[in-house]
Amino acid sequence: MPLTPDLRSLREELERLTDNKKASFLQRFFKTGKGEYGEGDIFVGLTVPQSRILAVKYKDLSFLEILELLKSKIHEERLIALLILVHRFEKNPEEQRKIYNFYLKNTKYVNNWDLVDLSSHHIIGEYLLDKPKDILFELARSKNFWERRISLISTFAFIRDGKLDISLELAEILVDDKHDLIQKALGWMLREIGKKDLETEETFLKKYYKQMVRTALRYAIEKFPEEKRLKYLRGKI
Repeated sequence: MPLTPDLRSLREELERLTDNKKASFLQRFFKTGKGEYGEGDIFVGLTVPQSRILAVKYKDLSFLEILELLKSKIHEERLIALLILVHRFEKNPEEQRKIYNFYLKNTKYVNNWDLVDLSSHHIIGEYLLDKPKDILFELARSKNFWERRISLISTFAFIRDGKLDISLELAEILVDDKHDLIQKALGWMLREIGKKDLETEETFLKKYYKQMVRTALRYAIEKFPEEKRLKYLRGKI
């Protein structure tokens, strides 16, 4: 689409804020090399706080303009698009269903871990708090590992609300997932469950810890007392 005045203004601000040194670091940090999970992603070097400021400033972009940003090869443009959606979801209840559907329709552009982690539970999770959760099980079985991560991270909204069952059901589906970023999300989610109900976390761990990938297990037990942590790692529970 031709650039609207608002999109042109946003991109001019992005150009002024570009930090090549920081961009070079982010390219490495987010694994954008050939064969890596973020292959081809392009960074211009904005921080998340800078992106949040721009998201609020341009919060009134149309959905067509937001989609234009979301389709961008530039990581920070996609992040700003998602942060606009999060802001609008929180501030405008009448838009929530539209934003939820828009997000689900465009998950292929939510394609790095920070994009997932800064948006999915704020939109997908919050929207589904009092609704059927079938879509999360569809996402958990997706061939796209970003969608599988979305399924897990979305449940942080449930965990905060003290609702742990869906997270645990998804954990059972993904406990053997081969992707490192899914295992990290799984372990992180289990750790958050433990903050709400340690007994529930340990019930899951005692059933699965011997088959869990080490990455997920280490994340899940990170806050355990050292003696108990070592027992899990040594398979002696």
